[in-house]
Amino acid sequence: MTFLSHSVSVTALAGAMLFAAPALAQQAAPGDTDAAAQRAAAIQAEPDQTPAATGDIVVTGSRIQRPNVASAAPITSVTAQDIRAQAPLNVEEVLNRLPQIAPDSQQNYQDSDGRQRIKLRSLGFERTLVLIDGKRLGTQNGQDTGIIPPSLLERVDVLTGGASSVYGSDAVAGVVNFILRPSFEGVRVDGNYSFYNHQNKGTTAGDVARAAGVTPVRGLTNDGGRSDLTLTAGKKLFDDKLSLMGFVNYRQANFVPYNARSTSACEVQQPVIDGPLSCTVSTYAPGGYVRPGNASVGSIAQPEFINNPDGTRGFVPYGQGSSNVFDRRGYPLQRDMERVNAGGFATLTLAPELELYGSAIWFKDTSNNRYPTRILSSTSYGDQPFQVNCDNPFLSGSQAGALCGPAAGTSALVPLDVRYGFNNLPYTLDQYVNRGIRAVAGVRGKVGTAWTYDVGGVYARNQQDVAYGDIPDFNRVNNALNVVNVGGTPTCVSVVNGTDPACRPLDAFRAGNDGSVLNYLLAGNRARTRGVGTLWDVTANMTGDLGEYGITSPFANDGVAVALGAEYRKDSYRSSANERFRELNAGENFNASQDVWESNIEVQAPLVQEKPFAHLLQANGGFRVSKYSTNPDTFTTWKAEGLWAPVRDLTFRASFNKAQRAPTVVEISQATNISFAQQGGTRGDFCAPTRNPDGSFGAPAASIDVCRATGLADSLYGSPTLLCPGDNQCTVRSGGFTADPETAYTQTYGVVVRPSFIPGLTFSVDYYRIKIDNSLGYNDDNYYLDGCLRSGGDPFFCSGIVRSADGTLDSPAAGSPTDGFIRRGTTNYYRSISRGWDFQAQYTINTNAAGRFDLGFNGSLTSFAGGQDSPIQPERNCAGYYGNGCGQLIPKWSHGLRGTWTSPDDFFNASLNWRHVGSLTNANNSGDAAIGGTPDREQSTYYRVDPMDYFDLALTFNLTRQFALRLIANNVLDKVAPFVPNSYNIALARNNTIPQRYDPLGRQIAIGATVNF
Repeated sequence: MTFLSHSVSVTALAGAMLFAAPALAQQAAPGDTDAAAQRAAAIQAEPDQTPAATGDIVVTGSRIQRPNVASAAPITSVTAQDIRAQAPLNVEEVLNRLPQIAPDSQQNYQDSDGRQRIKLRSLGFERTLVLIDGKRLGTQNGQDTGIIPPSLLERVDVLTGGASSVYGSDAVAGVVNFILRPSFEGVRVDGNYSFYNHQNKGTTAGDVARAAGVTPVRGLTNDGGRSDLTLTAGKKLFDDKLSLMGFVNYRQANFVPYNARSTSACEVQQPVIDGPLSCTVSTYAPGGYVRPGNASVGSIAQPEFINNPDGTRGFVPYGQGSSNVFDRRGYPLQRDMERVNAGGFATLTLAPELELYGSAIWFKDTSNNRYPTRILSSTSYGDQPFQVNCDNPFLSGSQAGALCGPAAGTSALVPLDVRYGFNNLPYTLDQYVNRGIRAVAGVRGKVGTAWTYDVGGVYARNQQDVAYGDIPDFNRVNNALNVVNVGGTPTCVSVVNGTDPACRPLDAFRAGNDGSVLNYLLAGNRARTRGVGTLWDVTANMTGDLGEYGITSPFANDGVAVALGAEYRKDSYRSSANERFRELNAGENFNASQDVWESNIEVQAPLVQEKPFAHLLQANGGFRVSKYSTNPDTFTTWKAEGLWAPVRDLTFRASFNKAQRAPTVVEISQATNISFAQQGGTRGDFCAPTRNPDGSFGAPAASIDVCRATGLADSLYGSPTLLCPGDNQCTVRSGGFTADPETAYTQTYGVVVRPSFIPGLTFSVDYYRIKIDNSLGYNDDNYYLDGCLRSGGDPFFCSGIVRSADGTLDSPAAGSPTDGFIRRGTTNYYRSISRGWDFQAQYTINTNAAGRFDLGFNGSLTSFAGGQDSPIQPERNCAGYYGNGCGQLIPKWSHGLRGTWTSPDDFFNASLNWRHVGSLTNANNSGDAAIGGTPDREQSTYYRVDPMDYFDLALTFNLTRQFALRLIANNVLDKVAPFVPNSYNIALARNNTIPQRYDPLGRQIAIGATVNF
C-alpha cells in the first residue's frame, strides 16, 4: 500500500508538471483576445496610438473616452488568460495573487459568512469601490464579488490610488473594475474541475498533536474537489443591431476537515513567549465537563473536572489527556459551498446616436460553518447556573461528594456548569445563504462628432440569511439534570410532577453518552438573522472632445477633453433576527439608509505634443461635490494629475487625490445604535486582581497610574470587587458615538519606460502614499483596553473605559446604563497610513520560427502599513510584521512573475508562474515599541515566517478552433504552508498558518476546457 501511495503521488506530480495551463500572455483560447496587448495597454502611457491601430482603450479611472488616453495612475490588469491559467473557483482567488490587494480566504475560515469582498492596500472593503463594466457592483456593505463567474471575465482592472473624484467619495483606496466578456455569438461551454493532491509529512503541528494523544494523518491525500461549469449562449440579430447573451454558471466545493492535513492536526498555541507548544483544549470534552458552583461568579474559583474517559463514573481533573484537545473532525480547512449564477445581457443599436443596453445577474450561494454537537455552558444563556439534585441516580458517590459536599445523597439542588461534546453525532451546521440580483439599464450614444453620453442605472440587492445550528434549551437542560429513581428507572422530576412530561434524563456524568437525549434538549427553534443591502444608483455622464470647437493648446495636436456627470444613490441596509436569536444574543433590528447626490467634472488637457523635450505634456483634473443625507455638510473631492514624456520612450506621471468618505449605513448604525452585552472573556478589568491557578489573587495587569487614568480610585486598585461575573466578562456597550467623515489624501509618482531599442518591453515604477485623517473604523473593547494599557494611560484610549461610581465595569445590560462598561463600535480614530512602491513589466518576443515568449511581472514593496492611534502615540508601521494588532499581514515585498511560450502554430502554450511572498516577523521582534517590540517581549522561537515561493504550471492545447484543453497545477511542488502558532489571534484561522497568504491545502491539480459550438 505504501508503494502504491507513493506511485500515485509521483504520478500525480509528474502529470501536474507535464500538463498545465496558460497565464500572463498565453495563446488565447477560442473567442479570447490577446492577453499581452491588454496588459501592456494597462501600464503603458504611450500617447500616439491611433484608433485604427488599437481601437478604443477604456482606461479604468477616467470617464473620458478617447482612443489615445494615457493613465496617470498605476493600473494593474488581469486578463482572461491569466484567470484561466489559475482555474479559480471565485474571483477572490484571482485577486489574492495581486500584491496590491490584501488577500482574503473566505473558503478557509471557520467563521466565514461566505461573502467575498475586496480590500485594496489593506485599507478595508469600505474604501474600495467595486465596479462591473464601470458601474457599481452594489452597496458597500452587502456586496459579494462571488456574483461574478470567473469564466465570464474579459479582464480585471485594478486602479490603486484615489479615484473619488471620478467614481464617488468611497473610492479612497482605489477601484476594482470587472470587465465582462463583450457580446458573444454562438454557444460556449467553460468548465474546470480541480482537487488537492498533498503528501502529508511530519510537521511541527503534527508532533504537538501526537504529544497530546492525537494521531496526525500521514501519506498521500486527494480531496477537496471543486467544480465550475458555465454555459453561455449569444445571438446577433437585425444586421447585428441587436445583441443578446445569457449564461448559467454552477460552482461547488467539497468539504475538507482540518484533520485531513498533518499541518492542522490540532490548533497549536504558544501561550507564553518562548514557552512550550500545546494543542488548544476545549471544555466541550467528548466525555463531558463539569464544574461545581456558579460559573458566572468569577470571584469563586472552583475545580474543573471531566468524566473519566474510561467510562466509569468518576471525575478526573480537566486538562489531562487527549480527550480535552479541541475537536478537529468537522471543522473546515475548505468549506463546502454551492453557488448558482445566471444572467443575461442585451444591447440594441438604433443609430450611432442611440443605443439601449441592459443586463441582469442573479446568484445564490449556500455554505456551512460546522460546530461540534454539544450541550453549551450555562454562561452561554446568561448568569444563571444549571442545577443538579444531589440524589441524582447518575451520580456516583464520589461525584456527588465533589458537587454537593455534605448535601450528597439528599434532594437538595446545587449549582453547576455542564458542557458535553458528542463526538458520535454529526456536526451542528450554521447555514449561510447569500443571494442577490444586479440589474443595469441605460441608453448611450454620440451627439455630433464631439460628444458621447451615457445615462443609466443600477439596482442591486444582496440578502444574507443565516440559520444557526439548533442548541439545547436552558430550561430543558435544567429539567433533564433534575432526575430521581422511580422503580429503578432514572426519571425527570418534571415528569413525576407533570410539569414537563416530555422530559428525558440527561446522564452528564459518564463519558460515552449516545446523545439520544438531544431530541428532547434541542429547542427546535433555530436562531436566524437576515441582512439585506439595497442600492439604487442613477448616473448621467457626458464626455466631449473640445478640440472639435478649436479648444486646443497651440502646442498640442489633440484638444481638451471633458467629462461631466451627475449621480444619485440610495444605499440601504436592513438587519433583522428572530426571537430565538435575540434571546441568546440580545441586540435590536435596524433599518438604515442614506441618499447621496453627486456631480463631477473631469478634464484632460494635452498642453504640448511632439515637440523637443515634450513628446507629451498633459494635465488632468477632476472635481466632485457630494451631499449625504446623513451628514449636514457637503463633501468635495478632487484630483490633479500630470503626464510628461520628454521623448517617446519615457513618460513621467503624477497624481494627487483628495477625498472625504462618509460612513456607510452600517457604520452609522454601529456608531449610533446602543446595545449592551457581557463580553471580555478572561481579559476583563485589568485593574482587578489576577487569579492564580490555586485560586488566590495576584497583582493587577495594569499599573495604578493606568487605572487612575480610567477613573478608578486608588483605594479600589486590585480589589476583588472589580472582578466581572463569569470568566471575568465585563459589560460592553456598543454604539452611542458620532461617526464623522474621514479625509484621505493619495499621491502617486511614477515612470513608464517603453524603450524603442528593445521592442516589446514596457515597464513602470510608481510610488504611492495614502494618508487618511480622522479614520473611520470598528474598534472593539480590546482596542480601548489594549490601547489604554499599552500607552500607559493615554486618555484617547482610557476614555473608552467608563466606570460606575463603585469602580466596576459590570453594569447590567437592562436599563441602558450610562456607566460601568467598556466601549466598542464604529468611531473615528486618528490616522491610517499606507506607503510603498509598485513595479510592473511586460516583455514580448515574437519570432516566426520559435514562437512567442511573453513575460509579465507585478511586484509591490510596502514601506508603511498602519497608522497612528492617537495624537500623542507614535506611528504604528506593520509592514512585514504580524501580531500585536498588526492584522494587515503585509510582507514588505511580494511579486508575481509569469512566463509563457506559445508555439508558432498557436496550437500549444506552456506557462510558468512564480508567486513570491516575502517574510513576516512577529511584531514582538520588530524592535519598535509602537507595535510591542520591546526587549522584554522579544521571542527566540516561532517569531518569523520565512519567504515563500510557489510555482504554478499550466498547459493549453488549442486542439481545434472550437476546442481548447487546459491542464493546471497550482503549487506544483506541494509546498507546505508555514507554521504559525496562535494563528486564530493573527489570521482568524485555526489551521496553524495564514491562509490568506499561503496555500494551506497543498498542491492543486485542475483540468479545464472551453468548447465553442
